[in-house]
Amino acid sequence: MHDKRELCDKIVEIYPELGQCEIDIMVDWDKDKNVWVVDLKKDEHELIHYLEEPDADNCMDSKQCVSLGLEIAQLVKNIKGEQY
Repeated sequence: MHDKRELCDKIVEIYPELGQCEIDIMVDWDKDKNVWVVDLKKDEHELIHYLEEPDADNCMDSKQCVSLGLEIAQLVKNIKGEQY
């Protein structure tokens, strides 16, 4: 099992657009569901993504977290779309 701070830092490293959009990110382990909960927020926008342990392993190995990446891209698009 990974440390939540390490996983959070790795997600920000893989997806630098999180910092560019000043999105708050919180990562926590949900022991009931046995998944990592990745909670991204900016203003009224929020994305909660459940990251399975194998996906978290891929992230930590500097591979893309594909499903998370797709949702992050959509969140960033939504945020930028409302800033015009």
